[in-house]
Amino acid sequence: MRNVALGLVVLVASAMTGLMASSQEMPNTAGETLSGKRIVLAEQVRGHAVVLVAGFSHEAGNGTGAWVKAIHADPALASVIVYEIAEIAGAPSLIRGMIKSGMKKGVPAAEQDYFVVLTEDAKPWQSYFEVGDDQVPYVMLLDPSGKILWHGHGSASGLETQLKAALH
Repeated sequence: MRNVALGLVVLVASAMTGLMASSQEMPNTAGETLSGKRIVLAEQVRGHAVVLVAGFSHEAGNGTGAWVKAIHADPALASVIVYEIAEIAGAPSLIRGMIKSGMKKGVPAAEQDYFVVLTEDAKPWQSYFEVGDDQVPYVMLLDPSGKILWHGHGSASGLETQLKAALH
């Protein structure tokens, strides 16, 4: 009986370790850039230092644009690739095209390859970004191996200095 109990403890501990490890892995979801290209971010970012700026609601999407502008305007962050992510899986499929069209109008053509629209796997992405409040943008700095060096959420004005510090 004692061996069975010990076995169960080891099994549960292994399962929890596996869940914690998988929560750090980026979902392998295919999305589409605003320029119309299919992209799997988990593959695309491999080998590069990147910043991911994600929005999980219309309100958060307004803040992601401010983050991207702040990062692009800062010479200290010029070497980092930035991907803006709009997760719209919760929107009715009938209006997703209109949502994408509206976003495309607000993003310069040169940045549209780096703006990814995701229409599935909302829960794994929310888990990956540790979303607690979907009304604000979430930001992550990843090293070339995919390790999360820094993550935060909220307005760029209060957190951009923390992002820069994590980069250096």
